[in-house]
Amino acid sequence: MAPSHLSVREMREDEKPLVLEMLKAGVKDTDNRVALHALTRPPALLLLAAASSGLRFILASFALALLLPVFLAVVAVKLGLRARWGSLPPPGGLGGPWVAVLGSGDVCGVLALAPGTNMGEGVRVTRLSVSRWHRRRGVGRRLLAFAESQARAWAGGMGEPRARLVVPVAVAAWGVAGMLEGCGYQAEGGWGCMGYMLVREFSKDL
Repeated sequence: MAPSHLSVREMREDEKPLVLEMLKAGVKDTDNRVALHALTRPPALLLLAAASSGLRFILASFALALLLPVFLAVVAVKLGLRARWGSLPPPGGLGGPWVAVLGSGDVCGVLALAPGTNMGEGVRVTRLSVSRWHRRRGVGRRLLAFAESQARAWAGGMGEPRARLVVPVAVAAWGVAGMLEGCGYQAEGGWGCMGYMLVREFSKDL
């Protein structure tokens, strides 16, 4: 349960560096596991083996030919995740960004939203991160409840036939997936690489 002195408001400009660091830390917590998941799938292993075999004819070092493709693939996965989740949308409007703040003024979470691209898609969570020092204290649920209220208000203002919220979750973020399922969200697809899911999308009609 979230603390009673926890509130959600729009991010102030002077809080942006802190919020960006929070987002980067949140991505860092999962990107290694996502990279491991992606690179241990059979097609990825086959491609890495083929790249290593080709490099052995160019490089003098067998170890370098073996490790270089793995290193480059891990970097590519991490950069892709950080480009998607490590920045903030412009301030103002539906997107926010919004921050969860304890009574003392301690920023402990961040949320950003965006409308779906097509009619009926509802609202999407584009950023959701909680400071590692405040996890498992109800901050994520508080931000999620706020996102739901924003999605309802946006749907009413736009004349949408239903209010809906979509939350993307990295395949390695089991805690977030469990929280969403406990709040009534259902997995409905996502995106990945070579036929393997890397990010699942959870949705809920509000």
